[in-house]
Amino acid sequence: MNYLSTLEAAKKWGISDRAVRRYCLEGKVEGAFLEDNRWHIPRNASMPGRPHTKIKVTFPGTLLNALREEKSCSLKGGIYHKVQISLTYNSNHIEGSTLTEDETRFIYDDKLVVPESGAARLNDVLETVNHFECVDFVIDHANDQLTEALIKDIHRLLKERTEDSKKSWFAVGDYKRFQNSIGGISVTTPPEKVAQEMKNLLSLYNAKPAHNFSDLLDFHVKFESIHPFQDGNGRVGRLILFKECLKNDIVPFIIEDDIKKFYYRGLREWKQDKAFLTDTCLSAQDRFKKYLDYFRIPYKD
Repeated sequence: MNYLSTLEAAKKWGISDRAVRRYCLEGKVEGAFLEDNRWHIPRNASMPGRPHTKIKVTFPGTLLNALREEKSCSLKGGIYHKVQISLTYNSNHIEGSTLTEDETRFIYDDKLVVPESGAARLNDVLETVNHFECVDFVIDHANDQLTEALIKDIHRLLKERTEDSKKSWFAVGDYKRFQNSIGGISVTTPPEKVAQEMKNLLSLYNAKPAHNFSDLLDFHVKFESIHPFQDGNGRVGRLILFKECLKNDIVPFIIEDDIKKFYYRGLREWKQDKAFLTDTCLSAQDRFKKYLDYFRIPYKD
């Protein structure tokens, strides 16, 4: 059977392409299925709204397909919406953001700031809005090879328009110019050596055609040890983790507040004992699997 694209169906039915995509996503087009990020619509399918329309929708494959499709039609209440709020809130909260999860949701859903405490730091709001854009960016570029340019783009999106971007010495979208540390404890790579160490790290990582869970954690630890940017390394690192999980068809995970101390311990102890970080991230992955089960998105165990 030959199938229609959403554009062809839109022309046939006299509605917008976006409306057709939304109908398909909501399961209102009989026989429609998603493959290679494109909807395939039977030529004899009826436009939704007519009586006796059966519901049949298939998401063959991956979480990435669902995220991209829900993102394309700005669907609320699905897995994409959940990821945007949860990943942004938790990753920013780890780094000291004062915004609550509800405030984060208000900013995303309604473009409003409704501070529960009566006040909100402008920079926290700006970095929250920026993080939403970062999540979209890693979804759009999930299958791209991890490069210095891509990583710098994530940092630029995270930091542009913020207070840091107004500092003459702060390099938005570029490597640090001054020595920094992780929590005032760990020694990180000196600024003059960052570029070479990042090249070495990415060269070794990209030499493998595919990566497993342990590979991703190992890269994350080494990235955080280099700490290539003046600020924002934790959030950029966790966004990279999310991207690479999508690329390698690995269930992602979000580090929430109640396990962040175990996450930090895992980073510190990785060289001596990989079990601390592995167990922490596997626990977070189990939580994410519950989201996938709820939204009926298949995944590999």
